[in-house]
Amino acid sequence: MKIEDLFSVRGKVALVTGGSRGLGEMIARAYVENGAKVYITARRADACDALAKELSILGACVSIPADLSRMDEIDRLSAELRKREKSLDILVNNAGASWGARFEEFPESGWDKVMNLNVKSVFFLTQRLLDLLQAAASEDAWSRVINIGSIEGIRTSHQEAYSYAASKAGVNHLTRIMAKFLAPQRIAVNAIAPGYFPSKMTAAMEEENTQAVIDGAPMKRMGRPEDIAGIALYLASKASGFVCGAVIPVDGGLATTA
Repeated sequence: MKIEDLFSVRGKVALVTGGSRGLGEMIARAYVENGAKVYITARRADACDALAKELSILGACVSIPADLSRMDEIDRLSAELRKREKSLDILVNNAGASWGARFEEFPESGWDKVMNLNVKSVFFLTQRLLDLLQAAASEDAWSRVINIGSIEGIRTSHQEAYSYAASKAGVNHLTRIMAKFLAPQRIAVNAIAPGYFPSKMTAAMEEENTQAVIDGAPMKRMGRPEDIAGIALYLASKASGFVCGAVIPVDGGLATTA
């Protein structure tokens, strides 16, 4: 098989949550540039619409804004997608939030907001779109669910982001459970556990903390768009045809060597 066929997503339909910026934008852009029809969703309609307009110059990209921390919005998004498509090849559960505070001061709101978006939405959006994923699946081309976890769910870091770390550990293990029970339906579930990439979330870190992260990683740098694009294309294509229930760190070696 030729490499362009092995890693191809051409003609596939994908939904990327949290797709208006950061890792979601990087993944959506990679899919659009390589011939997939991509739906992006994010809470801010203006940002979501603007990126979809930009990416539509390169290929097919449609904006459906939604706040996935709310069940009614999960239902609305799934209904809107079902109006437009009869099947869904790729679901990327990327939408997420973080909250940092000292242990003594950490608020319930900072716990619930992060858990609802980072974990609850992953499960229930996949559940609501199960029929579309089933419709796209075949023996030779399984549907793909790609959950975005984090190395903060694998290691303990210097940051007091309690709900974020717990949520991402939850995503990593939820991925394994979903993989086991969705595989009989020809749906492969895997997760990416990113390290530090330039984003609004990492921009909030102090400069000295950012440098400490870079210094602590064997590859001595932050992630680049092509780093996340490569793994996202791999997990969505025939190249990962025998990969199921994996949580793959993409972090320059930080989580496994520090």
